[in-house]
Formats: sequence, C-alpha cells, structure tokens
Amino acid sequence: MFVDVTKIYVKGGNGGDGMVAFRREKYVDKGGPAGGDGGRGGNVIFVVEEGLRTLVDFKYQKHFKAKKGENGRTKSQHGAGAEDLIVKVPPGTLVYDDDTNQLIADLVEQGQQAIIAKGGRGGRGNIRFSTPVNPAPQISENGEPGQERYIRLELKVLADVGLVGFPSVGKSTLLSIVSAAQPKIADYHFTTITPNLGVVDVGDGRSFVMADLPGLIEGAHEGVGLGHQFLRHVERTRVIIHVIDMAGSEGRDPYEDYLQINKELRLYNQKLEDRPQIIAANKMDIPEAQENLQLFKEKVGKDIPIYGISAATKAGVQELMYAVADLLDTIPLTPLIEEVKETAEEDRVIYRAEKEPEKFFVRKDEEVFVVEGAYIERLMKMTNLNSHDSIQRFSRSMRNMGVDRALRDLGAKNGDLVRIDDFEFEFVD
Repeated sequence: MFVDVTKIYVKGGNGGDGMVAFRREKYVDKGGPAGGDGGRGGNVIFVVEEGLRTLVDFKYQKHFKAKKGENGRTKSQHGAGAEDLIVKVPPGTLVYDDDTNQLIADLVEQGQQAIIAKGGRGGRGNIRFSTPVNPAPQISENGEPGQERYIRLELKVLADVGLVGFPSVGKSTLLSIVSAAQPKIADYHFTTITPNLGVVDVGDGRSFVMADLPGLIEGAHEGVGLGHQFLRHVERTRVIIHVIDMAGSEGRDPYEDYLQINKELRLYNQKLEDRPQIIAANKMDIPEAQENLQLFKEKVGKDIPIYGISAATKAGVQELMYAVADLLDTIPLTPLIEEVKETAEEDRVIYRAEKEPEKFFVRKDEEVFVVEGAYIERLMKMTNLNSHDSIQRFSRSMRNMGVDRALRDLGAKNGDLVRIDDFEFEFVD
C-alpha cells in the first residue's frame, strides 16, 4: 500500500514536577529546602530511514506521545529526563503544522533529524525559591507541558529521473527493462496507481534512481484522473523523461500529447517548465512511428533531445540511459523546488524582528470572565494548586501582568467567576 499524505498527532513529554522537601539531618542545623527539580520531558524526533518508501505506518498509528520527565526528589536530587521518542520516516518527507500550514521540516537524507514536538522543562523544586526573606519556601512548580500539535506528512519520492506521459505509453515497461523494479504492466489505462522506483545501472559504473509515475491526463493539475495525486513527486526529480507513444496507437497525436503533458506540469508548478527534459519516443517498432517521429521533430525543434526507442524490443534504450546519465552529471543536486529563491539574496540569512505575542486576553462568556493565552495557560499548568504558597505566587504574577486590571476594566467585581483553562476561581478586588 502506497501512502504519501497523512495527518497525525504528536506531543512532547511533560516535564517532571518539582518537589517540596526539607533537609532533616541530625547534625545539620536549620537544614533548609531540599526539593529537587523535575526532569525534562522527551522530544518527539523524526529521523530519516532509507529503507522506508511510504507513509503507510502512519495510517495505522496516528498518535505519538513522548514520555514525561521524572519528578524531583528529596535531598536536592533532580528527576531524570525522559528519553526522546524517535519516529522513523522515509526520505523525502515534508512535515507541516496542520493548523498553520507552516513547513516544519524537509527530511531528505539518511539519518537527518528534526524535533517535531519539544518536551517540557522540569518544574523547579523549592530549593530554587529560597531567599533571605523566605528561607523555607513551600513553593514548587509542576512540569511544563510538552508541545502538542497536529501535523501533516507529505512524501515526495526522491528520484533522479521521473517518467511522465499519458497512460499506456510504456513508462512501466521502460522501468522494468532498465532496472530490477517490477511494476504492474497491462493493456489498460492507469495500470500504475502508485509511484514505482528502480535503480538503473547504466553499465559504465554510473547509476541513478528512476521513478515511474502514474499516467497524467488533461486536467491532472486540477485533480482529474490519478496522476494529480502524484504530481508532487515530479518536483523532486532532477531530469524528466517524457515518454510519448510515437506510433499514436490509441489514435492520439504525439505532438498534442507532448504539449498537453507539459501544460499540466506547468500549471501544477511553473518551475517544472525549466526542468531538464528528454523525450523518449516509444513504440518505434510499429511502422507508423517512423513517419510520426519525423513530423514530431519538425514541430518540436532541436532544443530538446529526442531518442527513438522501443521498450518492447529494447531498441535504443541503452543509448537513452547513457544520455540521461550524461545529463545528470551536469546537474547539481538542487534544493526542493518550492524553496528555490528567485532573488539575488539567495544565500543570505535574513532575521526579522517579530512582535512578541500577547501574554493574555480577557473576554466575557455569559456570566464567566475568561482569561486566555498560551503564556498565562502555561503558567497556570505549572502552578502547584495543592500549595497555598504556589497559588499566592501565581496570584502575584497575574497582578504584575495586569490581569486584575484587565478584568476590572471589563467589569469584573468581587465574587465574579473567572476561568483560566480548566481552573475556576472567584475574583477578589
């Protein structure tokens, strides 16, 4: 089963909770606080594994959660950090934040890693809150929640060469005779419904990866047929082999086929128009093909190399493979097409100042005043609600942030209900 797009949920591990503890040693006067910090939560890390070819594993497992850090201990001992959760993905995987559509990582090389969801830091134990004014604090923090997000994985097959063309022009047959790949071959359209990869050994010490992509038809860029699902894979290829039925065995005009496929590639991504292309004029063993090829060359011109072949008899195939290998030797490994910049500042790194997000927002939901915001909610979750001193510290933090004033401006009065995340309390003016 070939899966190249899927949506999953990932969550970094929560940090361990800090501890409230005190030294109680017989010969140590006024021992003081001794609660250790919690350990760091585990990260969710994606790692490229060359042996994988699809995202099918993510079809059956949709949730990935790293472990929580260990809680702090007595005697000032910190909790152990949790192990990172390693998730293996195939080369060519793009990771997007599903809510913002922002690209998080582009994973292409064996062993390449990316932290997709960060684990939370451990909460501080009471040893961290000791001051001359309060030498024996009863305050500790809960661990920071780990980052959680829904992400979308897209796989773009990594191949040096991509075979494109209308259905039944001989793409699968060509791949099968130049590599060990065994794509399905039959005399009906859309026999190929998933990309097939094969390693081509040219015979002179050179080799390259070739991908047979499902056939394209008119309107493919808009979602017509099967090929539209796999147009993204063409973006990864360095060279395109455009396979054309030069015999016109299905009553189509080879030149019109050529124009139509290039139009679909251009409409899907205009940069594909500049991708190096070689035309494989297939089915030259059929009598009508020779005359069609002559007319075809006159219409196309001399800019694009054209090789007459017969995938059925293997005639001309070796010469085509040599030409492809020679062309690949002249093309450097380029970055992903959508990341290629069009400006002269291509090699510069630009840093832009971003406005710091608001720490909180206040709104009224019927009779309840709601305080929202990533910062204030994170602070809430890290507050030990079983400790009076911790609650008092949280109250002071809110006052310093201006939460009390914002609630008052919105009309909050003594006894009104205020909610932060799942925690509700009464407003005291």
